[in-house]
Amino acid sequence: MNILTFNGSPRRRGNTSLLLNEFLRGARQADHHCEEIIAEEINLKYCKGCLRCNVLKRCSISGDDWGELSRKILAADSIVFASPVYFHHLTSPLKKILDRFRSFINVQLTESGLKHTPYHLWNKQFILLLPLGSSDDRDAQPIIELFTFITSILGKGNQLSWILGKRLAVAGQVSMSEEKLAGLYPKLGLPPSLSKDDYKQNQLLLEQCFEQGRKLKQSNTIT
Repeated sequence: MNILTFNGSPRRRGNTSLLLNEFLRGARQADHHCEEIIAEEINLKYCKGCLRCNVLKRCSISGDDWGELSRKILAADSIVFASPVYFHHLTSPLKKILDRFRSFINVQLTESGLKHTPYHLWNKQFILLLPLGSSDDRDAQPIIELFTFITSILGKGNQLSWILGKRLAVAGQVSMSEEKLAGLYPKLGLPPSLSKDDYKQNQLLLEQCFEQGRKLKQSNTIT
């Protein structure tokens, strides 16, 4: 299986990177081909909303990495978006990538709304890895709703799943010991008594990411 992953974190040892590393470790153990793209490091211009992709059936913007990146996206069986939740949404480098997905779809204005017709039939697995500082996973809901919509208009064969890590407000927190969590929590205004259960939950979260990568099944790519 060909797995393409996007890391939207500005921190190479942050919670997002640690979760993604576990996912990749599991996927590679299962002999999947994996590539990690650091979102902020690629040369990518912003979508301008010019709508020329409706005519060209590709993005009209030139002089950046989208041509090569779009080919990788189309060739992937599974696509992973890993991002910390910033103000209830993806980080800006990932949103820049996602906006360019517009060039994969013809969008027609009708009296009742918009009609979306993808240029290819997609049959991919989309996976979200989303650590958030909040104790309430509803703070990641806008991201899930966006991907639910996008994956549905790209093709009925797409599948979407997500893994959420709650109460991860400090870089590297997901890998901290119970003792370190107990020392950290008063600084965050949290009771130290949460550290025991949170340590266990964080270990399960890392294991879940590993298993998610290891158990991915082969699917058809676009046609």
